[in-house]
Amino acid sequence: MRVLRVALDVPLDRLFDYLLPEALEVQAGDRVVVPFGARQRVGIAVTTAGGSELEPSKLKQVARVLADAPRLSHQWLEFMQFVAAYYQRPFGETAVGALPPRLRSLRPLPRRIREAEVPAGSGTRFVSSHTPTEAQARAVEQIGGALGSFRAFLLHGVTGSGKTEVYLRLIARVLEGGAQALVLVPEISLTPQLETRIRDAFPDTHVAVMHSGLEDVARTAAWLAAARGEAGIILGTRLATLAPIPRLALLVVDEEHDTSFKQQEGLRYSGRDAAVARAKLAGCPAVLGSATPSLETWHNCLSGRYGRVDLPERAVPGARLPLVRMIDLRAEPLEQGLTRSAIDGIRERLARGEQSLVFINRRGYAPVLACEACGWAAGCSRCTARLVLHTADRRLRCHHCGAETPVPRFCPTCGNADLRPLGRGTQRVEETLAGLFPSARIVRIDRDSARRRALLSCTLESVRRGEADILVGTQLLAKGHDFPQLTLVCVVNADSALLSTDYRAAERMFATLAQVSGRAGRREEPGEVRVQTRYPGHPLFAALARHDFAGFAASQLAERKAGGFPPFVFEVALRAEANKLDAALAFLRQTKGLVPVPPEVRVYDPVPLVITRRAGLERA
Repeated sequence: MRVLRVALDVPLDRLFDYLLPEALEVQAGDRVVVPFGARQRVGIAVTTAGGSELEPSKLKQVARVLADAPRLSHQWLEFMQFVAAYYQRPFGETAVGALPPRLRSLRPLPRRIREAEVPAGSGTRFVSSHTPTEAQARAVEQIGGALGSFRAFLLHGVTGSGKTEVYLRLIARVLEGGAQALVLVPEISLTPQLETRIRDAFPDTHVAVMHSGLEDVARTAAWLAAARGEAGIILGTRLATLAPIPRLALLVVDEEHDTSFKQQEGLRYSGRDAAVARAKLAGCPAVLGSATPSLETWHNCLSGRYGRVDLPERAVPGARLPLVRMIDLRAEPLEQGLTRSAIDGIRERLARGEQSLVFINRRGYAPVLACEACGWAAGCSRCTARLVLHTADRRLRCHHCGAETPVPRFCPTCGNADLRPLGRGTQRVEETLAGLFPSARIVRIDRDSARRRALLSCTLESVRRGEADILVGTQLLAKGHDFPQLTLVCVVNADSALLSTDYRAAERMFATLAQVSGRAGRREEPGEVRVQTRYPGHPLFAALARHDFAGFAASQLAERKAGGFPPFVFEVALRAEANKLDAALAFLRQTKGLVPVPPEVRVYDPVPLVITRRAGLERA
């Protein structure tokens, strides 16, 4: 009796035994179709055995083997076992869930995917018009010397220091050896710019792009190209970490500090941390690039676990880091959300034909619509959050659950028709700037204006060509973009994170402000950053003005160590959702008593989340 143990996408942490007919040849890593309950499912063959703990009469037979995609390698299965164990998820859910939706389907792959031709040319020609700086050349040699073995490196380069050029030259070495490279970016919006750069540098190499914004056919085709070894370069967001890459020899995580690398739904995992584990299993270097590394990565460098390679200066000759100035809101009043200093700075750049960026990390027109007569404010009926006013289509939207409603004509409480927007978002700042500078070409870039990837790419390219005078945007503009004519950044509403209860808020705020500041002055023209704040003497702003990440990180790590926070401890959060808050809290209290807790582990009492209700569910 031959028994096949199969991993299935079900919430049970076990493998399932099936009888293997003599006529079927199955190996570990094959996709198989098996009966499960009243229907059939696609599973992954893990191992064979000579028997089962169950009676043979209770075992069902494997229906068939799916041979329309490459067999999943032993190394890939080992990586899935690590991810499942580390992130406490059943192996079957992890492994099967990592496949593209099309490969989890019972339907065979369309012929156009199965028989897709590899793009003409599979060479390794590297084209670059850039002469590497001394620091870039040193970084390539230092990291390139580790090719063929595992080592994690932090490539710590200031904004505009040319980290991408280092990536490209390392990839060129990998391709010359006939191997593959994986490059991860945090946001889909950053993919087109880097994709263009990579395709220009390697015109003969097949580049597979993988992210959740692709249609099923394109995503499956990219996955197959990676799995077959046809793609020399795989570029994608965090989900690309889970793709099978048989000849992986280099793994790059760009903007490694970005919180978008964390998957928060379904299988929860950190794309950055999983990438380092993937590189270790593959025996290849992992390069984590950032101007503002996460404190976990910085701590790993200080402790010697990671190597550190520095790019201390900007790559363009004559380009310098921007001058950062604080505008004290206690001394200089706001005019429709902007100070006179900020307005004058924009006017000066318009006169010189240069670009300005007004950064406010809040989309929409205003975060609150309120009645001044009775104090009513528009709230979401499904979340403990305010509805955000969007004037383009006269709608109120919840940025947490997606609910929306028309703007009311009267206050639902007292009938007052004079409803006022409170606070500012990108739409209101854009309206203000249009009134101040009627002849200026103003472009707003946020998740509302950039819903379609193709439109975003065209917009960004037009900005690079100089077809805009003033940019208004959120974090979408804060990282990875190179606008040659941008010389001024004005930061609006910079103080919000200083009052947060999240111990990571200061770290994230510094990273965001340093990244958005880095968009200014990336060529010969000097750049300037003006930050509007009521706390100009705050140590965070002082470190930002000095471009002193190391000093800021040292103070934050000292605080974390004194308070007992990561990276000096391990932290696990258990969350529960229920129709009523009492049920969620009761479940967590009950769970707390189920597991014996060693004395070195501290367990805190359950509490409601800050946004307690989301999409109709109470959370604790």
